[in-house]
Amino acid sequence: MEATSRQFLEQLLRTPSPSGYERPVQELVRQWASRYADAVTTDRHGNVIAVRNPNGQPRIMLAGHCDQIGLLVQYIDERGFLYLQPIGGWDMQILLGQAFTVWTANGPIPGVLSRKAPHLLTPEERKKVPEFHEVWLDIGVASREEAQQLVQLGDPVTIALELRPLRNGLLAAPGLDDKVGVWVVMETLRRLADEDVAAAIFCVSTVQEEIGLRGATTSSYGIHPTVGIAVDVTHATDTPGNERRQIGDVALGKGPVLVRGPNVNPRVLERLEAAARSLSIPVQYRAHPRPTGTDANVIQLSREGVATGLIGIPNRYMHSPVEMVSLDDLDAASALLTAFCRSIAPNQDWTP
Repeated sequence: MEATSRQFLEQLLRTPSPSGYERPVQELVRQWASRYADAVTTDRHGNVIAVRNPNGQPRIMLAGHCDQIGLLVQYIDERGFLYLQPIGGWDMQILLGQAFTVWTANGPIPGVLSRKAPHLLTPEERKKVPEFHEVWLDIGVASREEAQQLVQLGDPVTIALELRPLRNGLLAAPGLDDKVGVWVVMETLRRLADEDVAAAIFCVSTVQEEIGLRGATTSSYGIHPTVGIAVDVTHATDTPGNERRQIGDVALGKGPVLVRGPNVNPRVLERLEAAARSLSIPVQYRAHPRPTGTDANVIQLSREGVATGLIGIPNRYMHSPVEMVSLDDLDAASALLTAFCRSIAPNQDWTP
């Protein structure tokens, strides 16, 4: 991975972006995109749209969502403990005992999420997964008044944003879903910066995917693309306990995943496969028999319909503090998208 591109990925992962609170990470995206795009805009929803060759044909939209699952401050009790509600889908069992950060107007405030010590739990409490209103964030204050000097209701909260490089080119961090998709799309923009392409390429960092695919809905309507490709994480099944007969066989380090099913236009899939073959990029496949829970779902249904594709980045332990991807898969996905964009002619037929 090119050094400045690796630095950009790490900056994305260290910057908070719970759904609805994406402004800090979108500023990073704008700074990156301004070096390589012909124009960079931000719509009223907060989607950042970087375009290369804006007058070209067809109009191709590449989308990765910048928001991550998080929490927000719902209540502060008289002793200054914070009670949180989730933004997106969390498993409470992995949150207990984790380090968190409250992102306030005056800067980040560290805290820890916990409940009573195991020794003090009743037998019934030990058997039960607690609800969010039964655990609290301790930021080390002594009273509600002290907490309110630091924190406001509605402040966003994330798991401590730490990166853990691992062996064999793997990386673990919270928020890989789907900042790796944003990285792939914006790295493709960098690779196309000096290319003579026929198509207009719209590279979009979408918002609020985790709470209903909202940013892709508004940005695809505004862009009005002919072709739309979403880049999102997909479950890697190369760990113990997965039933591959139900969810497929996907592994880290074996290439990006091409999705087949009704959410994908077969001509887009064929062009992606041809691009992969042209560069000998290994790809994996996943079958999805219904609309996917990704931005590809709403892009496909925008206006009169969009010829849609979906590229998955294999991800272990999704929606956890230790999501894990292969950097080689990210590089390969961007190379694949770059080759796809280069190959498109103005009069390409996208009719299934």
